[in-house]
Amino acid sequence: MTIHVVGGGLAGTEAAWQIAAAGVPVVLHEMRPVRMSPAHHSAELAELVCSNSFGAKASDRAAGLLHEELRQLNSIIIATADKHQVPAGGALAVDRAVFSSELTTTLAAHPLIELRRGEITQIPEGIAVITTGPLTTESLAADLQRFTGMEYMSFFDAASPIVMGESINMDIAFRASRYDKGDADYINCPMNKEQYLHFWTTLCQAEQAELKEFERETAKFFEACLPIEEMAKRGEDTMRYGPLKPVGLTDGRTGERSYAVVQLRQEDKAGQLWNMVGFQTNLRWGEQTRVFRLIPGLENAEFVRMGVMHRNTFINSPELLHPTLQFRQRPTLLAAGQISGTEGYTAAAAGGWLAGTNAARLALGLTPVQLPPTTMMGALFEFISSASPKHFQPMPPNFGIMPELGVKIRAKQERYAAYRDRSLADLQQWRNSVPGQLSIVN
Repeated sequence: MTIHVVGGGLAGTEAAWQIAAAGVPVVLHEMRPVRMSPAHHSAELAELVCSNSFGAKASDRAAGLLHEELRQLNSIIIATADKHQVPAGGALAVDRAVFSSELTTTLAAHPLIELRRGEITQIPEGIAVITTGPLTTESLAADLQRFTGMEYMSFFDAASPIVMGESINMDIAFRASRYDKGDADYINCPMNKEQYLHFWTTLCQAEQAELKEFERETAKFFEACLPIEEMAKRGEDTMRYGPLKPVGLTDGRTGERSYAVVQLRQEDKAGQLWNMVGFQTNLRWGEQTRVFRLIPGLENAEFVRMGVMHRNTFINSPELLHPTLQFRQRPTLLAAGQISGTEGYTAAAAGGWLAGTNAARLALGLTPVQLPPTTMMGALFEFISSASPKHFQPMPPNFGIMPELGVKIRAKQERYAAYRDRSLADLQQWRNSVPGQLSIVN
């Protein structure tokens, strides 16, 4: 049985390699150079279209832990990145041209991998993996839309930052729901008039990130995703009549209503991550940290995802996917990479590893595997398959999505090291217990 992988980015390259490593034939479909995307510059597999960095190397950082997990699982993406890394301080950065060229040559030479150039406009039959990323073509996106029943697939997305709950100053912020609807579901950061005006002025003057040309052409169609800085520029009180409106919110400690209130909504089941409601933004990341820490209660905020604004395509994974990355309504179809709701190069490789592994296991008559939720990979795929579908946005790897340790460790570096130690120990134990082991987990 031949498996079809659609998309030759990081996720698709990893998926195809893991399928072939398991002894199963695979066709890897990549439309370039027959049809180029607006963001790519070459026909190579696994082209890095933005930065050449895979994030922090250190295994007590979220990205670094993900690197180490993938090394233990024989990821071809991370092995090739390690081989072609360039000096970048504490980050794993690569010579992007050599990195992509070697992966293209390696996969094309594998006897079980057929690299087929040309656009795929419909979901393939049989066992298939979709890894087409944020620039999925209109025709395939339309077919995915029909298959999933989603109202839309491709849109211009402006996403809000997410902060670690433990970094919010609850001596200032307070828990409440507007008009007491719900069980104090939101964290609220109150502002007096002086604080609000200072924040408003600074926000209006902050530096925005530059959009790519094809994104500038799209942005004007998406008024509903208006960035907070654009809203601020429409007038001094625009935010106060929008996401920062104080109506219906009273601080139980003082009994007073504030001049403006920034609300944060719980992002994960454990309540460790909080989304800044209405703060979709196109500010540069350094500017986001500087400006948003002016909000009372967020002066020491630790951001696990910065706000982003770009053309995007992703499915509502909490409604559609299992943590195995199989579609619930069609288990022989899997998704990986940014289209599944993960964010970042290493997360794409991780999704490709799991989707490729499980596609191969299906072809071999084996049960698909689910990674332990105490690993970074397992936590990430558990999150995208169980988060609130109403507010779902792509998520990068971060320690906030991992199950708590069970013991309180105040020092952040020591706490993250404990997450790492637990993750790698559990991954090793899991590898040794997988029934019907493939070559990739021997």
